Amino acid sequence: MTATARPAHRRRRAPGWVPNQHGAWAMLASPLILGALAAGLAWIHLVLAAFWVGGYFAFFAASVWLKSGRKARYARPAEVYAVLAGALGLLTAALAPALLRWAPLFLVPFGVGLWAAAQRRERDLLAGVTTVVGSALMTVVAYDAGGGTDLHRAWWLAAGQFLYFAGTVFYVKSMIRQRDDPVFLRWSIAWHVLATLVTAVASPWLGLVFAVLAVRAWWIPRLHWTPKRIGLVEIPATLAVALVSLLTI
Repeated sequence: MTATARPAHRRRRAPGWVPNQHGAWAMLASPLILGALAAGLAWIHLVLAAFWVGGYFAFFAASVWLKSGRKARYARPAEVYAVLAGALGLLTAALAPALLRWAPLFLVPFGVGLWAAAQRRERDLLAGVTTVVGSALMTVVAYDAGGGTDLHRAWWLAAGQFLYFAGTVFYVKSMIRQRDDPVFLRWSIAWHVLATLVTAVASPWLGLVFAVLAVRAWWIPRLHWTPKRIGLVEIPATLAVALVSLLTI
């Protein structure tokens, strides 16, 4: 064996340390940044962001562990990230105790997500939509953390984030796992039409953005794009929804 050769018995690194759900990063960042910018950036947003990311790592690792049937090999990442997220959560609560009032709202999305992982149903529509609920709620938390006082606006911003990211759940499934199901495609289009009508109440300009997204939900599935191309196109869509929301709501 040469000095650079690796032992044949070397174990692979246990899954759970690095999240592999690339689309989740947009859901993680967009609501947090939008809420922070809408209220005005503050130093507490750095602590909140660290807790938010740490919590996501803990949630992902715990999901992998539960999906594995609670095998010991998958437990360490969940344990490490749970401790990290707990510490960051305590720090956030100590520095901004008023934010604790939002904690109960995350219990259902968090619980449903872990239950779905334990049942190996994390890709079900219910799990996807409830995860989006938890993501969108961070818009309001970040807005409150920045000292924002117009919670009516904050909830509209959160609604836009929810309607967009829930729409991506329908949209992506209609092109990958449900691509041969015309009924599911119609549900995806219907969701986007509904989202257009709802967001137009808050902002005609945001409604226009969602109208374009509705056309995309109808047309793009016919083109049989690869997952990579689908993801790349969603980058400007995510930015457009967030920017127009920030400027017009």
